[in-house]
Amino acid sequence: MSSDDLTELSLKLNMEEKNETELEQIEMELLLNGIHQYYGYDFRNYAVPSLRRRIWHHVYAEGLTTISALQNKVLHERDCFERLIFSLSIPVTEMFRDPQAFLTFRQKVIPLLRTYPYIRIWHAGCSTGEEVYSMAIMLHEEGLYDKARIYATDMNSRSLQQAKEGVFDIKKMKQYTKNYLEAGGTRSFSEYYTAKYNSVIFHPFLKKNMIFAEHNLATDRSFNEFNVIFCRNVMIYFNDELRDHVHGLFHESLSHFGILVLGAKESIHFTSFSEAYEALDRSEKIYRKIK
Repeated sequence: MSSDDLTELSLKLNMEEKNETELEQIEMELLLNGIHQYYGYDFRNYAVPSLRRRIWHHVYAEGLTTISALQNKVLHERDCFERLIFSLSIPVTEMFRDPQAFLTFRQKVIPLLRTYPYIRIWHAGCSTGEEVYSMAIMLHEEGLYDKARIYATDMNSRSLQQAKEGVFDIKKMKQYTKNYLEAGGTRSFSEYYTAKYNSVIFHPFLKKNMIFAEHNLATDRSFNEFNVIFCRNVMIYFNDELRDHVHGLFHESLSHFGILVLGAKESIHFTSFSEAYEALDRSEKIYRKIK
């Protein structure tokens, strides 16, 4: 094959690859616009690489071959839509996840909360609720739970239902116990749950001051004023526009001197609200609203 033939073949392959990429982008936009218009869920400003991987994974999981075929099924079959939402909303969490963050919260934020007559805490994007129960346990041990309300929200109804039930896999308790102790736990972790078969159920007193509700950070508005907002490892999946929108929502929802807790790979910097906070602990991404 001559060099001219190789050049022509290379150009042809590049053009086909470009066409496939453009077609994929169009299909993704149509899918996301359809979901937004028909169901009211907005994924259009999620980070593209992660979103693309999850969409294709779900295409294959549904036994399909194209994103367009997935769009058709999602818009005509509610069950398919709910399976897709469960996949896209990334329900990944654990109790006392990143124990140092919880230890730092216990050391630096709990003393501030002691001065409040009433405490409202919002766990935004709570997934299946592990961090919500972690917070309840910490507040209980610090003698603050009776004057606290924990609002746990997520866009994923299946995850919320599991969070409400407070039932978790017993195989995870070894790791959760380790996390609890590293996070400054003061009791035996097993005091907080009852084991039954292959699961554990957390004791009802931990749920008495919890309120669970569906809330979409991309489309829903502020619904209360809070002293603390926990939103950890959620916004890493958002693009800059959606991330800034959510920070605006949190700023509106926090009381003066309210506390914002982000995930290890997240930051208030490079957002429109960076000057509105001071760092209580920069390494653990704990900030206090000052403006």
